[in-house]
Amino acid sequence: MSQRLAYQTASPEAFKAMLHLEQQVHTFGLEESLLELVKSRASQINGCAWCLEMHTKDARAIGETEQRLYLLAAWRDAHCYTPKERAALAWTEEVTRVASTQDVSDAAYNEVRKHFDEKQLVDLTLAIIAINGWNRFNIAFRTTVKDYVSPHSS
Repeated sequence: MSQRLAYQTASPEAFKAMLHLEQQVHTFGLEESLLELVKSRASQINGCAWCLEMHTKDARAIGETEQRLYLLAAWRDAHCYTPKERAALAWTEEVTRVASTQDVSDAAYNEVRKHFDEKQLVDLTLAIIAINGWNRFNIAFRTTVKDYVSPHSS
């Protein structure tokens, strides 16, 4: 597949808006490791190779283990995730799939509320919305996967 267009240069204003949203997500105080797991899981669901390359490399650069990244698609069956991470991943899956399910379950909400207060849950949800937006830009315009280098790498 070849790239359809470079959305970053086609509309610098739209790209700037997405970057601003992403920058805001990182000011909320959610753990970076949790954010990278959430971004990677949403990108797996959506099939966004570009974002998977970026967020798995970023996760590794900040200390995430290979095992946890390999097992992410099967997190329910893996015992290497904390209860908080499990709640966030369940919430990520349900928010990401809302177009097809038309719902976010009470079970997912009740579980995530055990680990996140109201503000944190809104912030987590915005992080999920942001990665889904990035996924849609990259998938729609077939952004070419390249050799991404994490700014967190030493």
